[in-house]
Amino acid sequence: MKIREIEQKDKPWIERLLTKHWSSPKIISRGKIHWANKLPGFIAESGQKRIGLVTYKIENNECEIVTLNSEVQKKGVGTLLVEKTKETARGKNCKRVWVVTTNDNLNALRFYQKRDFHLVKVHRNALDLSRKLKPEIPKIGLNGIALRDEIELEHKL
Repeated sequence: MKIREIEQKDKPWIERLLTKHWSSPKIISRGKIHWANKLPGFIAESGQKRIGLVTYKIENNECEIVTLNSEVQKKGVGTLLVEKTKETARGKNCKRVWVVTTNDNLNALRFYQKRDFHLVKVHRNALDLSRKLKPEIPKIGLNGIALRDEIELEHKL
């Protein structure tokens, strides 16, 4: 498996992947709109096949992971993409890498905590604002759980 930076030739694939997993490249976190297809990031490849994507935003010496998707599970794709993002953030003098997930995303909560991210904040009812910015966000999320809150996790560098 190889991890490399996003290139212009990847843009159509990125747009399809983000639409498949997030309904569109428009991502909302902490009340901000991110166009993930325009952010820097990394792609995981196995042979000639793209199998994972992470996008991030660096601002004020902090690196936010905006999206993380793997097309194969339990093969280390997400871990490698997160580690590459941490390495990049360290190189840009960031103090922390952080990510927001939703209260229904038990897999993400487990994934990030196993990679030394700590829960730092629960933003109660944050999805009410997010739906004003992206109405296609459903009311019911994964595992039949009401989609309400944003949970912020961080890894200190």
